[in-house]
Amino acid sequence: MSGKLYTYPDNFRAQKIQIAAKYSKFNLDLPEFVVGETDKSADFLKKFPLGKVPAFESDKVCLFEPNAIAYYVGNKQTRGGDNEAEVLQWIGVADNEILPAACTWVYPTMGIMQYNKNNTDKAKSDVKSVMNTLNQHLLTRTYLVGERISQADISVACTLKMLYTHVMDPAFRSAYPNVNRWFMTCVNQFEFKNVLGKVTLCEKMAQFDGKKYNEIYGKKDAGKKEKKPAQPKAKKEQKPKEEKKVEAPAPKKNTDPWANSPPATMDMDAWKRCFSNKEDDEVLAYFKEHFPKDNYSVWQGNYKYNDELKQKFMASNMIGGMFQRIEKLRKHAFASVLIFGENGNFEIEGVWIWRGHDLVFPLCEDWTTDYETYEWKKLDYDAPETQLKIKEFWAWEGNFDGRKNAGGKIYK
Repeated sequence: MSGKLYTYPDNFRAQKIQIAAKYSKFNLDLPEFVVGETDKSADFLKKFPLGKVPAFESDKVCLFEPNAIAYYVGNKQTRGGDNEAEVLQWIGVADNEILPAACTWVYPTMGIMQYNKNNTDKAKSDVKSVMNTLNQHLLTRTYLVGERISQADISVACTLKMLYTHVMDPAFRSAYPNVNRWFMTCVNQFEFKNVLGKVTLCEKMAQFDGKKYNEIYGKKDAGKKEKKPAQPKAKKEQKPKEEKKVEAPAPKKNTDPWANSPPATMDMDAWKRCFSNKEDDEVLAYFKEHFPKDNYSVWQGNYKYNDELKQKFMASNMIGGMFQRIEKLRKHAFASVLIFGENGNFEIEGVWIWRGHDLVFPLCEDWTTDYETYEWKKLDYDAPETQLKIKEFWAWEGNFDGRKNAGGKIYK
């Protein structure tokens, strides 16, 4: 199925539609859209009489309400299946509880709206109330409805995004660990990331910018002043030709994160085949024979926020989500990440091997999403305690310092 979605760039109302379409494999074409022209044309208004975007057109229907469009381009999963009423409930929360407060708080910091202290204080209070509700709801759940991402997660996450990226600084959001975990899980799914790009949480709470506000709403004066800087900008664009030669290597580093690493002397594919098909003794013997400790290293990673892991499935989802987000690391890395504990008290610890002797995640921006939620320690490969740890983690059997092994996942 396919259709056209009319919208301007970075429209969060359109983004929740685009993400739903990614999950359902619905092909969305984004025609060129000029605000004030496309939406004012007779042809557009004939199809969409309110003149608003996002607006959707196919050979069967024209729709101009974002939730209706998201429903249309979605599938059974995004609609919630048997839990459709619950999905609609959370869509309503996003539109009626979160969005008004988010706009009132965030828009003045972007210069879109005049600042009003009383309104902003009330908006902050309303956001806290919704975040508390979400935090309690997500205490024992991975997603808002059911066991898979639905339009409930898509709509709420897209609406919360402006808060997370502009005003909810670390001190503010620290009170809502369950929401933070859920939000980062959502926005780092392939379908979300393909539409939203990398979502960076704000480090400092944005404040009202009077200068921006005056620039936007004082256009008559600003327009004349903006014409003069136009020519200097043209000059600046011609000089960087030589500077570009200096900057050219930067993208190459990103395309090959291993450029400055030692040679790849371990046949990772052969090792992973051995691990998957041989008995534990044979696996350990193969590893000891073929692990090139001069060019590769062994690391231990411990999840920092184990107090959040009240259910085993939450820990399992945390591990699986991280594995998905570092897919391209697999070529030169392997890990056994285990869950320890029982009765609502769990922890995550993993043993990793990878090419090189430095912490590998900072080598590529795509690998950095989760690694800071772990404490990393490089292990001395020849130390007896490291050899014991490798043996136990490879086999999923052993004393594990007195901890009960509750399962885990292999990164291979």
